Amino acid sequence: MKIAPRDDTAPSHRRWAVPLGVAAGVSAVSVTAVALFGAMGDTEAHRTDRADGALSGTSPTGAASPDGDTTPGAGPASPSVSPSGSASGETGPIRSSKGTTPSPDSDAFRINKATTTPIKAGTVAKILSSCLGPDASRFHAVLAVRTPAASPSTDGVVVAVDSAGQYAQCASKGAKGSSPDVPPTFINDRLWGTGRLIEYFDTTQEAVGDGQYLVSGAGHYTSDVDRITVSYGDKPKEYPALMAGGAFAYAATLTPDTPPDRHYPGPRVSVHAYDASGKEIYDQAKDPKFTSD
Repeated sequence: MKIAPRDDTAPSHRRWAVPLGVAAGVSAVSVTAVALFGAMGDTEAHRTDRADGALSGTSPTGAASPDGDTTPGAGPASPSVSPSGSASGETGPIRSSKGTTPSPDSDAFRINKATTTPIKAGTVAKILSSCLGPDASRFHAVLAVRTPAASPSTDGVVVAVDSAGQYAQCASKGAKGSSPDVPPTFINDRLWGTGRLIEYFDTTQEAVGDGQYLVSGAGHYTSDVDRITVSYGDKPKEYPALMAGGAFAYAATLTPDTPPDRHYPGPRVSVHAYDASGKEIYDQAKDPKFTSD
């Protein structure tokens, strides 16, 4: 079921796929700490990458941006935004000049890279200012990372929270930020997974050239959650998400095994949550909110 956003002025490429939910607040973290915890690595499955520990990340190749951050190369993009954890809100057949053909197999792909690099604190402040406008002073960034590849409109993800526990998710391009949500805090009070352990913000998919697609997303977790991982499609490998200040984020590039004709729905993105004992306490792939028709 698709739900229209609250504001009729919302961008046309935003796609809602599932019902709204309710969010909870968390404590804020200063923007000056972002550079210390703003990276996550393409590591073995079931590894903890937390803001309070050492975080590893491989710097993507690309040209240096004016602010000193590394900006990966860009390619043509066709962005799709969804709060459901699914990279795309469209799954119908593709219409081509030769007629209707089936959509490419969303589970026939390979993950190329799932590493991010931190965004410098000074740049984060500029991103929040352009994304949130006059409200930026009320927010503190908890996560700020460059994605493993860049599209013409996106090269990073910044998640910030205010003193009331209201989150905002901004997409970055260099030192500028933007949000598909109107207002940017629309991601709150929208969608919880069953059990209210994981709340979903926006998940995006964009073409980045050379047949690759960038998938990135973010959300909120409760204090019951100690570790979050992400899996793609029906592949068993889980990639650690970056976690800090009650928010999590992830990003990866992938290449479909068969080049899509026009629209590529992308693989299902599944969030997994574990408690401090290592027990899996939530699996989005088994959540009836996402598996039921």
